[in-house]
Amino acid sequence: MIAVIRYNAGNVLSVMNALSRMGKDAVLTDDRAAIERADKVIFPGVGEASSAMAYLKAHRLDEVIRGLRQPFLGICLGMQLMCASSEEGDTECLGIFPERVRLFPKGRGWKIPHVGWNTLERLSGPLFKASEEGDYAYFVHSYYVPLSDSASSVTEYDGVVFSSSLSRGNFHGVQFHPEKSGEEGERILRSFLEET
Repeated sequence: MIAVIRYNAGNVLSVMNALSRMGKDAVLTDDRAAIERADKVIFPGVGEASSAMAYLKAHRLDEVIRGLRQPFLGICLGMQLMCASSEEGDTECLGIFPERVRLFPKGRGWKIPHVGWNTLERLSGPLFKASEEGDYAYFVHSYYVPLSDSASSVTEYDGVVFSSSLSRGNFHGVQFHPEKSGEEGERILRSFLEET
């Protein structure tokens, strides 16, 4: 079973629809036992860090997520919440990765948020076993994870090189939206779902 975590964030239905297009059954849930029983867990989201973390803590999902041993994928806000903290609302996050999420600097000439297609470079890890250097993915975000030892891909926007994905053990995160990234996004989702 694939569990997609329901919490105080948007964009979960686009992930559910992407999985359906791929012929995969998934359950949208905030039930702790169902998440713990799942074979794979996806943690998507678009929204604001502090309110999303408040929901996770109120439902004790923060404790559940930290203890999971099955393959786990955080998408966009989901990846950011896997970090130690975020400048957005000065939020304490899940702490799976030790990084602090930062706001893109203003006044550099490019628009914030970073919206649109951008390349994935320095690929490593199981998410990218069917991908190639320079493949494109679709991004929508104002906050980013600085370069990290856990980075499994990097991307540059307006002179800022950031971690566009993270991997450590069974935990993976992507800043971009694989469900909106065409064939490359589907390859990444399939690689995650094939992980044991």
